[in-house]
Amino acid sequence: MFIQTEATPNPATLKFLPGKVVLEEGTADFRDADSATAASALAGRLFGVPGVVGVFFGYDFVTVTKSDEHDWQHSSRRSSARSWSISCPASRSWLR
Repeated sequence: MFIQTEATPNPATLKFLPGKVVLEEGTADFRDADSATAASALAGRLFGVPGVVGVFFGYDFVTVTKSDEHDWQHSSRRSSARSWSISCPASRSWLR
């Protein structure tokens, strides 16, 4: 699965575009690993990336927010994309 990334106005947040519908309706906002893991395998795995403090699902995108102490430039961006592709084959729902 090819996942496009985009910068956002918030330098601590990256937008991931999988080219597929993420949520048919509404949004999902996760601010901690426990609530993320309970609702979504993808969100839970993204919280496993060092520095992730927020995950948000929209219709056709996911945003990931990192803490100020971490940098997107190297491992976090790759780890986030890898976590996404491992967690969510195209046939699975993004939320449980």
